[in-house]
Amino acid sequence: MKIGILGTGLIGFPLGLRLLENNYTVIAYNRTFEKLLPLQKAGIEVFNQPQEVIEKADILILMLTNYSAIIEVLELNTNDYNLTNKTVIQMGTIAPDESKKIAQEVIKKGGEYLEAPVLGSIPEVKNGTLLVMVGSTENQFKKYYNLLQNFSPEPQLIGEIGTASALKLALNQLISSLTTGFSLSLALIEKEGVNVEKFMNILRQSALYAPTFDKKLKRMLEGDFTNPNFPTKHLLKDTELFLNQAQTLGLNTDSLEGIKKVIEKAIELGLENEDYSAIYQAIIS
Repeated sequence: MKIGILGTGLIGFPLGLRLLENNYTVIAYNRTFEKLLPLQKAGIEVFNQPQEVIEKADILILMLTNYSAIIEVLELNTNDYNLTNKTVIQMGTIAPDESKKIAQEVIKKGGEYLEAPVLGSIPEVKNGTLLVMVGSTENQFKKYYNLLQNFSPEPQLIGEIGTASALKLALNQLISSLTTGFSLSLALIEKEGVNVEKFMNILRQSALYAPTFDKKLKRMLEGDFTNPNFPTKHLLKDTELFLNQAQTLGLNTDSLEGIKKVIEKAIELGLENEDYSAIYQAIIS
């Protein structure tokens, strides 16, 4: 069985290496070829064109930026690729409706499709401790469970296509909301001269605490947002996806609209490629 990785960014890169370490035959494509060179050095065969990976691989794992990138790379709007006997596993963050559309096109071309978005970042990929949420049939889930276990001790079947994508958006919305809320509270604490550690000690003992607060605290206090596991621009993309989906469902999104403005300010400050904890800089600037 040969696995093709389409998209070797922050998550796709270590994901490919993990499969290689677990004795899978892995090939890869990325739209920026230079990002493939470390994989090539590690022993993964890399290609300039996606069709080469699509033709050679049995399973295609998608870790592409967004829906448009998936359509472009798989050329789903054309008749160029035959996906007969190919399995497409979409592991990035896209909207539920987008995942359903991709599934329809993949099936039309003779392929099999399931979604398996992940929660976690580079350390969790390397350790195989991502949270993997699967949207598929029960038979598909059983068929690909062992493969997905390379990334998670216990992949979870959420439901049919679209449900896992919806759950992933819901979780990423919490990243935006929790980080912005904590940033605002921390900024007030600092401005009022309250001891930060005393604030954190009280917070840690309360029902309000979330572990992400401690994970991002040092970055915020030091203003160091370099070497991101998840950049600000990706958080904005996912926030916009959530907003669009929630508004389609008739939900009140006023609070998230305000958070989106804060994220946009961080990007205006030139922090789009920095860690999303840069939201704090947007709060205090």
